[in-house]
Amino acid sequence: MSHADRSATVLDAAETDLFIDGAFEPADGGRTFDVVNPATGQVLCAVADASPADGMRALETAAGAQQAFAATPAMERHQMLLRAFELMMERQDDLALLMTLEMGKPVAESAGEIAYAAEFFRHYAAEALRGGGGYQSTPQGGARFILARQPVGPCLLITPWNFPAAMGTRKIGPALAAGCTVVLKPAQQTPLTMLALAGILREAGVPDGVVNVIPTSDSGGVMEPLITSGLARKLSFTGSTKVGKVLLKQSADKVLRTSMELGGNAPFVVFDDADLDEAVAGCMQAKMRNMGEACTAANRIYVQAGVHDTFVEKLTEQMAQLRVGDGTQDTSKVGPLIDASARDDVHALVSDAVEQGAVLHTGGAVPEGPGYFYPPTVLTEVPAHSRITSEEIFGPVAAVSSFATEDEAVAAANDTEFGLVAFAYTNDLRRGLRVAERIEAGMVGLNQGVVSNAYAPFGGIKESGLGREGGAEGIEEYLETKYIGVTM
Repeated sequence: MSHADRSATVLDAAETDLFIDGAFEPADGGRTFDVVNPATGQVLCAVADASPADGMRALETAAGAQQAFAATPAMERHQMLLRAFELMMERQDDLALLMTLEMGKPVAESAGEIAYAAEFFRHYAAEALRGGGGYQSTPQGGARFILARQPVGPCLLITPWNFPAAMGTRKIGPALAAGCTVVLKPAQQTPLTMLALAGILREAGVPDGVVNVIPTSDSGGVMEPLITSGLARKLSFTGSTKVGKVLLKQSADKVLRTSMELGGNAPFVVFDDADLDEAVAGCMQAKMRNMGEACTAANRIYVQAGVHDTFVEKLTEQMAQLRVGDGTQDTSKVGPLIDASARDDVHALVSDAVEQGAVLHTGGAVPEGPGYFYPPTVLTEVPAHSRITSEEIFGPVAAVSSFATEDEAVAAANDTEFGLVAFAYTNDLRRGLRVAERIEAGMVGLNQGVVSNAYAPFGGIKESGLGREGGAEGIEEYLETKYIGVTM
């Protein structure tokens, strides 16, 4: 079957309605919005556009299902999540192609995300069985402490467009493992992947009303009433710091539990004792994963002066060799950016840097033709006052600067209001640990260019967020501790 025929088959089978109370249904009044293929600029399909009334109905459904689902035996929740993992892996190729069509990343990379996303279901299937709580005598005697671990309650989940599957399962997995019901709003650009996962969860045995998915073109109008309704008890959001701050203010009125995975401005530091081939390979991972459209992407690359020129030469060679094209084609290594606005924003950052005196080594020009493509780009001698040093690039642009001393590198790395992730390459173990401890970030990749792992806690400090997702810590965000004192 040709790529075009297979794409058409996958798209024809895609769910496009809201998912509420275990069923796919049209939006209020039959409203829809278009989903666009960023590789062509053409409309893929129309998707149900939830209204505030649809959103409230979904939350009321989740709230109504909460008590019964919280009482579900942990083994049943374990089996649901494990079955969902199995179904995702069985359908990995189709899910990957669907994601590529709506989001743009190369299909091989999409397949990798499906595997990563499914792993959250497998991980939290195991966490569902671990329970928690405790029992102990009081120090004074004569009484006992019983500590119970209970689900926080109905959860609102808001996911971004750049990782449509993984950002959903990273939230849904621990919520279901803990016994929480959810209403999830996917990004307007990429609702199809999450709607497909909703069908998988239903097939895996998740009861009606426990998972609800409401795509909408009016995120603020739909979500604010849900946040302030008093029915939800938790909000988990992945997206920009600007929007996260608005949601935190809205959550304050009802004192919702919040998890915020917000913006990043990741430094990538290469010391002169590093293995340069390893450092360049790690930089390619940290910079070019998802076309650079990741909050973990290397945003500011600092290379010690003695190896700066060699590093730039090697990096430029590799960046220039990457083939840009439609992600459904097996030969494409760099897909389009998500939309025209995103491409224009990236080009504006590059243009500003060059106008301020940065040197362009490769890329830097918007290609002709359809789609929202931008070439892999390398800049050096980037002025400290240019926008690209302080703003999140979210595109395939590597901005490289040099430094002289370790203290200078750490100061530059920490010179940002963000603190999600940082990367450092060195063959000196003591230096590596010293720098990792000094850098202000929730995660550090020491001689590695990818930190994301379902079994490790993901999250940042400063204005990069609150709380952690993934790992054993992830389920804690969905549980409350109840203390019961008993007189003996």
